[in-house]
Amino acid sequence: MSTAHGTTVLALKRTERAERTLVCLGFCGGGTAAYHEWADAMPPATDLLAVCYPGREGRFAEDFAEDWDALAEDATAAVRAATADGAPYVLFGHSMGGWMAFDVATRLAAAGDPAPEALVVSACNAPDRGLTERDRFPDPRDTDDQLLTWMSTHGLLPAHVLEDEDLTEMAVELMRADLRVRDTFTHTGAKVAVPLQVLSGADDPVVEDDAGTRWGGLTTAAHRHDVLPGSHFYTPGIWRTLPDRIAALHPDAPLTKGALSG
Repeated sequence: MSTAHGTTVLALKRTERAERTLVCLGFCGGGTAAYHEWADAMPPATDLLAVCYPGREGRFAEDFAEDWDALAEDATAAVRAATADGAPYVLFGHSMGGWMAFDVATRLAAAGDPAPEALVVSACNAPDRGLTERDRFPDPRDTDDQLLTWMSTHGLLPAHVLEDEDLTEMAVELMRADLRVRDTFTHTGAKVAVPLQVLSGADDPVVEDDAGTRWGGLTTAAHRHDVLPGSHFYTPGIWRTLPDRIAALHPDAPLTKGALSG
């Protein structure tokens, strides 16, 4: 693993003569670690980059973002720097990261920066409904124990973290910081003009049944919705190989207008 742009963009896989790059944005309470295992699942000639938000991993000494706009500006700058060479890229975000990827795509378009080949949003409702109670999971009013239960049940919190008091304290602090940011999100009414793929878990308690349809209304290009086994992070096997499900990374599985599977 190497850093592509200081400690903000991490190169999790580099290939010779790469044809495209998958750029991943983090979820609430997470960092880049969840994307490390995707390196083995990447298709040929595809690089894998992950954006690190302030306050964690290599940016631990930095303050957390104060609100959504500050984090979105930070993430937009990171994606802009990571894709400055103009090579094709796909933008991915999971959970809160799905909203962030959508917001970043709209900010890049407004600035005239290169657009992604496709936008992939995972485990999140369409943002045009606004922040609803369904989206407030976990809830900032939850106790520390409730947050840890959420992260261990619906998230990817490693078992060893729960066995270390210092690590659990850090995990809760990070989650609460991201929840504060999430809860300042507002949808501006913007849409994207790039192909959009929605991924969701069949048993995810957060995602609404109409998420695919509502997300489809937020792009003027092709869109599709794929429902996968499992909950908020799917099943462990699905998560480890999720790049296999990203259509834009596989030329033999193009996005088609209105191709909804859920």
